[in-house]
This record gives sequence, C-alpha cells and structure tokens, in this order.
Amino acid sequence: MEQTSTVPSERYTGGGEEHWIGRYFGVRRRGSTLRTEVLAGVATFLASMYIIVVNPAILSDAGIPFSAALSATVLISFMSSLAMGLYARNPILVAPGMGMNALFTYTLVLGAGLSWEVALGCVFWSGVLFATLAMFNVRKAIIEAIPASLRYAITCGIGLFITFIGFKNAGFIVGSDATLVTLGSFDASLLVFFAGLMATAIMVVLRFNGALILGIALTTLLAAPMGRLWGEEEMVQWSGLAAWPDFSAVMQVDIWGALKVAYLPFIFVMLFTNFFDALSCFMALSESADLKDEDGNPRNLKRSMTVDAFASMIAAPLGTSAAQTFIESGAGVAQGGRTGLVAVTIALLFLPFLFLSPLLSLVPGIATAPALVLVGLFMLAPVAKIDWARADEAFPAFLAIILMPLTYSITLGIAFGFLSFVVIKLGTGRFQEIRPAMWVSAALSVVMLVTTH
Repeated sequence: MEQTSTVPSERYTGGGEEHWIGRYFGVRRRGSTLRTEVLAGVATFLASMYIIVVNPAILSDAGIPFSAALSATVLISFMSSLAMGLYARNPILVAPGMGMNALFTYTLVLGAGLSWEVALGCVFWSGVLFATLAMFNVRKAIIEAIPASLRYAITCGIGLFITFIGFKNAGFIVGSDATLVTLGSFDASLLVFFAGLMATAIMVVLRFNGALILGIALTTLLAAPMGRLWGEEEMVQWSGLAAWPDFSAVMQVDIWGALKVAYLPFIFVMLFTNFFDALSCFMALSESADLKDEDGNPRNLKRSMTVDAFASMIAAPLGTSAAQTFIESGAGVAQGGRTGLVAVTIALLFLPFLFLSPLLSLVPGIATAPALVLVGLFMLAPVAKIDWARADEAFPAFLAIILMPLTYSITLGIAFGFLSFVVIKLGTGRFQEIRPAMWVSAALSVVMLVTTH
C-alpha cells in the first residue's frame, strides 16, 4: 500500500524543504518517505540475500573458486543495483539470477564440456546482444514472436531443474542402475536436509522476511555437529570470519573463445532467458505497485532493461553468470518502496559481504539445497497461465518443462520446445502463426542439437 503520510521528520529537513535525496529520487512525488524507501530496501535484501551463498555454491561446481564467485556475486549485485537506483530510478534488485547460474554450470560447463572461462565468454556475448536489443527498443517485436505458452514453460522448466539440483545436491535423489534415479539413504545428512527443508517451507508459508536465508542458516547449524557428534563426514568447518576479497576470477573470461558457431545456441538461450525474465519481472512489479508512466507502460522500462543488459556484460569479466532482475524485489514494493532509493539501499547492504567469504564458506551444500527446492516452487507459478486446453500450444510447453530436469539441460528443453512448436504448427496447417523469430529459434535449436550431441 502506498504511504501518504506527511510527517516532517521523514520527508523534510530544516526550513521545510524536501531533502535532496528525496528530490533526486522523487520520493515525495511517488507518495513515499525516505524511511519507507530504506526499510523497503532492507526487506528486499533479506528476501534475496540467499544468492550471496547459493550463487557461489552453484558456480563452484563449474570450477570457479567459491571465494572468487562470492566476490563476483557481491560486486555485480552492488554495481548493477546501484545503477538501477541511480539511472533507472526503479525499486528493483539486479543480481546473478537463479536459472542463469544453473544454465552456466550444469548445461554449458558440465553438460557441453565448455571451460568456465569460455562459458563466461558466452555470458558476455549474450549481454552484448541484450544491450543491443535494449538500446534499439525492439522488445515489442520479440515479445510478439515467441508464444506466451513457451515463455511461461521455460520459467517453469528452469524451476523444476533447479529443484532437481537441490534434491541431488542434498543426496535426497541419487542415481540408480535399475530406475535411473531413486531416494537416497536415510543417513544423518539426509535427515538434516529434510529438517531444514521443512523448517524453510514453514517460514515461507508464514511469510517470514528472509525465509530462505534463515533456512540456510538453520540448516547450517543443524549440520555443524555432523562428523563431531554423529555422522562420518564433517560438513561445517571454521576457516575464519573475514578476509580480503578474492578477485582471482576477474578478467578470466575468454571472449574470443566463445565465438564459435557451436556455441551460438548457448548464447541465444542465455539471451532469451535473461531478456524475458527481465521483461516479465518489470511487467509484474509495475502491475503490483502501479510503477507505470503516463502511457500505462512500466516506468523507465528502456533504462531498466539497459541496466539489466549491461549488468550481464559486466558479470562475465567479474567472474559470474549473468545478472538479472529479481522478482524478490516485490518484497520491498509490498513494504511501500516506489523509487530508486530502494535499489541504492540494497546495493549498499550487499557491499560488506565482500569481506566475509571465510564465514560464508561455512555453509555446506545440504544447507543451500532447501533454498534451491523452494526457488523451484516460486518459479512454477506461471504454469497456471498456459492454455492446457489447446494441445498445439500445450504440447511444446509440456516438452520444454519436462525435458529440462529429465535431460539435465535447460537448452535441450528450450530447443525441443521450439522445434515441436514449429513442427506442430506446420503439420496442422497453421504456419501463419509461426513468426520469423521462431523460425530462427528452431534453426538455432537444430544447430545446437547437431553440433553438441
């Protein structure tokens, strides 16, 4: 709900004039206060700070040192959120995105065999293309080309894939010669994970601010006695409180090595995923908080998309997967945040964690696993928007959703979703519903399947 209070201590300084910070961000014009904006920034930070631990945990599976990935995560979150606040003046967090880090690690590096340096090069070039699209403002043409059912399906599929990774990392799901996958053994580690998952789920249901990060902390505490009082493996090991940032991954990106024909589909998938995640996030937040311009469009959309695009470009040289807008920004919006001061507050709250990598390295894999499982729950919400009564739309969406976790590949899910859409439309005589961009997408999908499998 918007704040309309005119309490002088919150909105004015001496002489009855609005504080210069409030004037710059238009706090009074948006019906808010400085206090409300700062508290909204704190709320968004608490809802999303899990990324400080979860992103390095995922990127370390690709070979990037945990401490280096943590430094990159904090830096890109600080820089891009600051730009979102000062330039686009929107109350939106930009940080390394869930889904993009999974695509980077499990599809490009572990799946396709790219080095993490070359994979960072793919991140960079997807950011270059994103920036080009943002500058030329061609979002409308692209939105109309890709069917809504596939856009929703890709978000849902990535959510299921991330959930599967969470269960796998916890040992809850393990490989099986007889059934491919099965339930893991009920040892001390699995019990700790399940307790952490249930506690985190309860906090989410009760709408605790920072439920995911509280769940990570609680699961870490439960895992601390392992290897000491019970269990064989010592999961939590103290290595210090603070240290200088690790910048060993900075400028390790292989920009030119990523320019191979075989890698173009990966770059395209990153571009597609980041572009639509950003756009859908802006649309959702603008509707929920009335962040619109005089024409009814999302406020400062072009500037916001430009910030998101350049954040993706900068992320690669810093040593992390692409940054993107966070739907968790809705936590701050719900607290009354309406201006860029929210994003600036978030940026400043990230910065101290640049020096806390030894403390955060305490967190074991089973402690981040509950957060991954629940992120999948959040990302599955768009499944209700798919028109399941229309088989020509529903079947490609279904393939995209189900094949991501089953093939352990986001790109394969997207590729078969695009290909099946084109084939079904052609086979049913509805080729006029296939936009030019879908033909290009299907062609890139074929190239990817032929060159990487």
